[in-house]
Amino acid sequence: MSLLLLVLAVILGPTPSSAAGADWWIPTAAPTPDVQINVTGEPFTGTDSAGNVRGFVDAHNHLFGNEAFGGRLICGKVFSTNGVADALKDCPEHYPDGTLAVFDYITHGGDGRHDPVGWPTFKDWPAYDSMTHQADYYAWVERAWRGGQRVLVNDLVTNGMICSIYPFKDRSCDEMTSIRLQARMTYQLQDYVDAMYGGPGKGWFRIVTDSAQAREVIEQGKLAVILGVETSEPFGCKQILDIPQCSKADIDKGLDELYGLGVRSMFLCHKFDNALCGVRFDSGGLGTAINVGQFLSTGTFWQTEKCTGPQHDNPIGNAASAAESDLPSGVTVPSYDSDAQCNKRGLTDLGEYAVRGMMKRKMMLEIDHMSVKAVGQALDILESASYPGVLSSHSWMDLNWTERVYALGGFVAQYMHGSEGFVAEAARTKALRDKYGVGYGFGTDFNGVGDHPAPRGANTSNPVTYPFKSVDGGSVIDRQTSGERTFDINTDGAAHVGMIPDWIEDIRKVGGQTVVDDLFRGAQSYLDTWGATERHQASVDLAKGQPATASSSEWNPFTSYQPGRAVDGDGGTRWASDWSDDQWWQVDLGSTHLVSRVTLDWERAYGKSYRIELSTDGTTWQTAWSTTSGDGGLDTARFAGTPARYVRVHGLARGTSWGYSLYDVGVHSA
Repeated sequence: MSLLLLVLAVILGPTPSSAAGADWWIPTAAPTPDVQINVTGEPFTGTDSAGNVRGFVDAHNHLFGNEAFGGRLICGKVFSTNGVADALKDCPEHYPDGTLAVFDYITHGGDGRHDPVGWPTFKDWPAYDSMTHQADYYAWVERAWRGGQRVLVNDLVTNGMICSIYPFKDRSCDEMTSIRLQARMTYQLQDYVDAMYGGPGKGWFRIVTDSAQAREVIEQGKLAVILGVETSEPFGCKQILDIPQCSKADIDKGLDELYGLGVRSMFLCHKFDNALCGVRFDSGGLGTAINVGQFLSTGTFWQTEKCTGPQHDNPIGNAASAAESDLPSGVTVPSYDSDAQCNKRGLTDLGEYAVRGMMKRKMMLEIDHMSVKAVGQALDILESASYPGVLSSHSWMDLNWTERVYALGGFVAQYMHGSEGFVAEAARTKALRDKYGVGYGFGTDFNGVGDHPAPRGANTSNPVTYPFKSVDGGSVIDRQTSGERTFDINTDGAAHVGMIPDWIEDIRKVGGQTVVDDLFRGAQSYLDTWGATERHQASVDLAKGQPATASSSEWNPFTSYQPGRAVDGDGGTRWASDWSDDQWWQVDLGSTHLVSRVTLDWERAYGKSYRIELSTDGTTWQTAWSTTSGDGGLDTARFAGTPARYVRVHGLARGTSWGYSLYDVGVHSA
């Protein structure tokens, strides 16, 4: 009946031209009954005086997480043509008292019991600390948009292993099948909203596939929706006992399919180590549960080592979990040394291939959930190509990586912590945002199996007072009412996505206007990263195929390690020196160029202390760049553009007992 009324209203209602005039933000054919928006005033449009768009960025949300994990882990729908009562109801196994809300008490403690009734009473859900109930109902998303949000990244999400061990499901656990479904549902939501506003293209929910489209949508005052992917075994790239279950062809096919679906950003690993990369651990009881899943999926538990730099992965901890009962008899979760917090697994060869495949397709790489070893390797690759498409969307990146991300042109968002915690973390990186002139984002992770900001309490010294004005000053925001329940950020916390405007006002109360201003610049900064990614062009390698010489070359009767092997374009060949310090390798570019970047792909025999030297005549040399802390892998030396025909790598101290060995040396102009 609700669907019939909606269709009749569209047919008999105002024409698109009249609907596009006054009060364009008010639907002409909204379903009824429905939850309320409780925001009045026209959404801001256009740009500021500098030509920049404005608005908040939710860089990490899972609109259709209810369709993932077998379809019954998260209860309730984002929308339903049968109306709100059908959309916002609990899973059948949660009746009558939530006893079988298994996932809640595996990850969260307690017994999972709750009042299962959603619409219209909402006695116990949605709630800030519920992991298993719909938090992204479309009208709540609409309230977030009306309150100033202009970018929403919808990460298509699932986990085949969680699906397989969760006892309740109504569909296949195949990850790519779920990803395809969630993409299709996102487009169906766009159609659903369009129908309320007069037809295709009329609604506020706009899926975009390039930065120009996003900018146009935001300038119109609407919400730009970008598709991302966060799954544990993309393209079937799981690993079993350290053996990859996918190939380069699978990666290419998978990336092509995702791009065709409209996906423009993605994670390469999530929760479990896979054939592409190692993960950043979860902590506490949830970490133990995920580690059990890791074993069941891969045949191995997480393996740790001492960290080599200031970055570290999350401590695993040894908290017990009910998930341990799923392990085979005699198998137990190992204990971990407190001083070994880094995952041994980094970016694999297939993972490197996937990163470069994303770069070819101008996609943005999400580095949250990667182990610090994998992040370091991924950033090395991106830096070697000056590729800006890197995102940290919800505080799963060690903050010590922040400047490297900003220096590339990437975008950073913080998890939707409570206002006090959010303000504190924002302060830690404020100087870097000012240095690079960038805005800030948040990642709500709604429908993503995580907690959300708890209420600070009505008796706090600086509560949110209702109604309040939106950040732009053009709208008035009151308490949100859903059916018979009215939500208040002071007493309910961030119970659902519609509470984003209230949470931002709470941040202003706690931290002042400055952090809110940074968030309001988020939309422009996100588009800056995306646009720069689209415009990126691989630079010409001036050294490729050019004549090279060296102080020495290791002799081998079966292969050649001559200096030309480092510029032959074959990543499997290499130059290797004698086993002593003070060695050099140089290339003749053939003519003088303005050189500003040299990339070095080291074999295991790397240089710990070395210089990049430049010359126009091959006789007089100047040092353009140097280091005494080389750690091997892929290094990028950047310096002011300098005229040079000859480029020399001068090794002063080896990192191993062997010599110096380079798979590839690239030279790039300014």
